[in-house]
Parts: sequence; C-alpha cells; structure tokens
Amino acid sequence: MATTIHPISNPGLTLGILDDEAVRRIHTTTLEVIESVGVRFPSEQALDIWEAHGASVDRESQIVRAPGHLIEEALRQAPPTYTLAARDPGQDLPLDGHHVYAGTDGCGVEVLDLETGERRRSSLRDVEQIARIVDSLDEVAFHWVPVSAQDRPPETRALHELAAIWRNSTKHLQTESIVTRHEARAAVDMAAAIAGSREELRARPVFSMMQCTTSPLGQDGGSLDAALIAAEAGVPVGFMTMASCAFTGPATVAGTLVLGNAEVISALALIELAHPGAPVYYAAAQTAIDLRSGAYTGGGPEDFLFGAATNRLADFYDVPLSMGAFATGAKEPDWQAGIENSLSTFMASIVGSDMLLGLGLLHGSRIWSYEHLLMDCEIYSIVRAMLRGIEVDDEALAFDAIRDVGPGGDYLTQPHTRRHMRELWRPRFLDRRPYGAWESEPDRPRDWARRRALELLAGHEPDPLDPALAEELERIITSVEKAADRAVSPAPA
Repeated sequence: MATTIHPISNPGLTLGILDDEAVRRIHTTTLEVIESVGVRFPSEQALDIWEAHGASVDRESQIVRAPGHLIEEALRQAPPTYTLAARDPGQDLPLDGHHVYAGTDGCGVEVLDLETGERRRSSLRDVEQIARIVDSLDEVAFHWVPVSAQDRPPETRALHELAAIWRNSTKHLQTESIVTRHEARAAVDMAAAIAGSREELRARPVFSMMQCTTSPLGQDGGSLDAALIAAEAGVPVGFMTMASCAFTGPATVAGTLVLGNAEVISALALIELAHPGAPVYYAAAQTAIDLRSGAYTGGGPEDFLFGAATNRLADFYDVPLSMGAFATGAKEPDWQAGIENSLSTFMASIVGSDMLLGLGLLHGSRIWSYEHLLMDCEIYSIVRAMLRGIEVDDEALAFDAIRDVGPGGDYLTQPHTRRHMRELWRPRFLDRRPYGAWESEPDRPRDWARRRALELLAGHEPDPLDPALAEELERIITSVEKAADRAVSPAPA
C-alpha cells in the first residue's frame, strides 16, 4: 500500500547565512584551488575527458588543474531542476527548490536488533525490513541503502541491496554503494527494468547515485567510472564531500567549505563535460574532527553551520543539494541524538536543502536503530510544522471566535476550534503524560517506537514488485556473480 509523502514545502521561515559577497569569495577561492593546486582524479577515463577539454593533466600524479572558466562553463550545462521518479508515480520527488525531502542514510554495518536490542552485523534481511518500514512512513520520501548486506558476496552486495529495496518499497531509491564499473552497468540495467526501458529510465529516473570524494582534494577512481556510466544513462549523479575541519580540511569552517566545494564542483564539472545536461546534484556532510579522539563527530555547531551554508553554494551553482543531517554521533537514541538531529535538520531545512540524509542511523552512520528511525521522523515532523510559519488572514486571526467567547470561558466547543484543531501538531513519541502516569508506568518513548516498528513490520504490505521484474533483477545479479567467478577461476592447465 503506497503512502503519501509529506515534504517540507516552501518554508515560511528564512535564515540569513553567507551573504552574496561571502559566497562569491568562496567560489573564487575554490576556482583558484582547482586551477593552481588541483584535484586528484585516479581514473584514466576521467583524465582523458579533462585533457580533451584543455585542462592540465599530470598522468603520473593523476592531478588535474582546470581553469576557472572551464569549471563555470561546464556547471552551466547542469539542469537546475528535475524529478526523482518512484516506482509509484504518485511518490515522484520534484527537485525544484520548493521542497525538502528526508531519506535514510548509509551505509551502516551494524544494527540494534529490534527483538533483542543487541548490536550485531547487518544483513540483507535488515535491508528488506528497513525498506518495508520506510515504505510505510509519510515523513520518509526516498531510500538510501541504509545498511550493508554483509551476508552477500562483496562483488554483488550493492546489487542485492537495490533489489531488496525495490521488492519492498515503491519510493525512489538512491545509493552510495555502487563504486565499480560492473556494479554501475548492472545497476543501470536493473533500474531500466524497473522503469520499463532505457528510454523510460532517462525520462523517469527511478534510481539515482551518490559518490563520495576523498578529502582532501581527491576523487575515488571506481566511483568516477561508475558515475560516468550512470550519467550516460540519464541517472542523476551527486558527489559528497565529507571533509573534516582540522583533519581532512582546514581548521576553519570557511576553509573546509572551500576545500569541499573544490572536490564537489570539479566532479560535477567532469560529468557535464562528458555528458552535457546530465542531471547532477551537490552533496555534503562536512563535520569537525573531535579534538580529543580524532573521530568523525556527526554533530556539533560546525555541522549545523555546514548544513545551512552548503545550500547557499548549491543555490549559487543552481543545482539541487543532498545534505547530511540526522546521522548523529550518539550511540543510542538519547538526548545527544535529539539535540544533534533536531538542530541539523532545522538548519538544513530552513534554507531549503532538497534532500536530507541520515534518518535512523547512529554513531556517525555506523549503527542502524529501528526505534531511532521513528524518533527521527518525529523530529522531522516538528521541523516541518515549524517551517510552515504563521498564516495571518481573517480566519486565522479568529476575531469572531474571540468575540463569541469574550473574557473568561474557553474555546473547546467553538466551531473555529473544530475547524482548526487538527492543524495543531500532535506527538507520537514525545512524553506528555501526567507526572504520576510517567512515574508509575515503566515504558518510555523508545519503547513506544520499538512497538510501533514491530507493528509496521507485522502489518504493512508494500505494493508488490511484478514477479517477472523480480526475476529479471535476480538474473542480472546472477550474471554479475558468474562473471566474477570466471574472473577468479584458474586457467585450465
């Protein structure tokens, strides 16, 4: 059963961060970095493309130095808006600058078991169960592959994950796990089967791809090759910087913005040079190093500033943005998770980031929690209600109701109340019980979220994938596995 997606639409609040002069200075410094310092592109195909367009290419170091005008001209080819299609067309997501969509994140390697509460390795069954729950939630608009199917062969693991989600949900699917040529070709074949054909996939991309840069100032070769294959097929492609202040980026927020920007826009420019007009998006999840442990934090004031500032850069280049938000550094759904996810979601949403990532993941995207997913949805619903702002018209000003009640009394029985009471936000997991009930009953919001997750797994039935399509997906995966077996088999004596 398909769900109606509830995005944040046309936020009624605004936030001023990075004025036009600041954005211009970040941009010009970024171009200077790309031209004079360079970015490493460890892919022969990528180096060939850069060289063919006049960039300076050092084949030995694989460093590309491209003039600013080449980067700017390439980025102007990128479409400013397009739609992420879903298996159910009613769940299509227009990336038009007027909506904020929330999605899961990836790719976690551990799960807090819903039955036992124990932490364990993730499996394909987890991918399937998470997809079913996400399919039922109005707050979650699209899937990332949330956890790794570690019980499947490495060479086809990412493909098994895609098939599992398509079998269990009708929503758009985005992945960060496709990082080789053979995976990319197979994933495009699978998406074309879901869409109906290669032509229909180009018209309605039911699948999109995200790749990570390798800070500082580097790209991953397999990711570049996979992204070029996807872009050629019309599949939207994004590149995400995860530069960390004082570690893989400068200690200042502005410096890390410059460095990450150089990584992202150089990769997007490559895609546009190879396939002008290809749908691309900016992606970011910058943070600051924890100065005590050296760990990736997944939360803190720098993260929240990055969430708002990066949208200004994506708007400057006129491309959609996918922004890391919810993936807290907390180890369990606790007060730290609530603080970090509330602030990161608010900051990224108020500026109109197109896609928010991270629902359900803990410990900097390492651990999946079913309860945490539902509690994150509560945070998103609060932010969504806040960003509607305050409507002011005759009906909202309620003069007639105020006159009818007069001094004293209450508004419980007023027609105006009956018309508008359901507009008031209502919690599912925030605890508003009287103190005595809270004191006497042992259950807590995390318990309620766990019960709700179990109910959804028991009761929600996604719209099934056509059996012939499911068989075709398995055929494609099997063909890749057979090719991998042949590649490692010893030659006959």
